[in-house]
Parts: sequence; C-alpha cells; structure tokens
Amino acid sequence: MGLFSKLFKGPEIDMEKSQANAKKMRALFNHVVEDGDQYRLIFGYTEDVSRFNYGFVHGSKTKIGNLIVGWNEANQTIVVVPTVPDLSGCGDPAWYRRSEILKAYRSKYPTDAFVIYPNAKEYIGINAYDWLDDEKLYVYVSQDEELAAFTDFFMNQFATK
Repeated sequence: MGLFSKLFKGPEIDMEKSQANAKKMRALFNHVVEDGDQYRLIFGYTEDVSRFNYGFVHGSKTKIGNLIVGWNEANQTIVVVPTVPDLSGCGDPAWYRRSEILKAYRSKYPTDAFVIYPNAKEYIGINAYDWLDDEKLYVYVSQDEELAAFTDFFMNQFATK
C-alpha cells in the first residue's frame, strides 16, 4: 500500500469490536422485542430525543440519541429501540407499521435520514451510516451490508409515495 493510500484511507475498522457490539445490539433488541430474531438490525441515531426518555436511556445531556433499528420485510414493520453508546441498557421499543403511518421518506437535508411520521404531530428521523468513530456518542459497529439492505427495504417497501 502506497503512502497516498495510507494517508487518505481513514481509520481501520476494528471488526472484533464491531462484531461484539452487533451481538450486544441483538441481545438488547431481542430482550425488549418479542420475536426479535425475525428482524434485521442496524445502528442509527436521532436528534429528535424528545421522543424517548433519554434521561434514563442516554444518561447524558447530549441531543443525540442512539437507536437500535430493526426491520421485518414480511410484515413491513420498523422497530426502534433507544440505547446508549456502550450498549449497557435500552428503553422501550417504538413500532412503526407501514399500514399505520402517515408518511415516510428519505431526507437528504440537512443530513441523510430516514424520516417516519406516525401521525401529523410526531416524527422520528433515523440517521444511519456504515460506522461512526466517536464511541462516546455512538455505537461502534460496521454495517455496510445491513445498511444497504435497510435502505432498499425503506425506499422500496416502507416509504410512502
């Protein structure tokens, strides 16, 4: 590998840590969601922290809330479980069923987010990336394939037209 590639490649992903966090996410999700194994998972975060009880769940004054996001293609459902960056606990799940939402779409501004409106007064914006390096604020997990699958599901089966 040349000097140029080393300089511009970015930090290496610690796959052992990522896999350990993916297992913790699965355990937390399965603990609070019945039939949790029927859902695929990604990590996401939201800046809409008023939607959840982050005094208990997040334990910090930040305006960012960590989320375990599960989706089930067969029943067109997304389940969002608030958690903390070290995955030591989680809050109650919020269910979004395609047949019961007002609208859902992918927003590109100001950030790339999946936005769901369960009704006219509430919404949640789910930001999701392959991985984020700041472990004080985010869960460290590599999820390139799962994120691509979630994006495909959201855009083709869940988003309202």
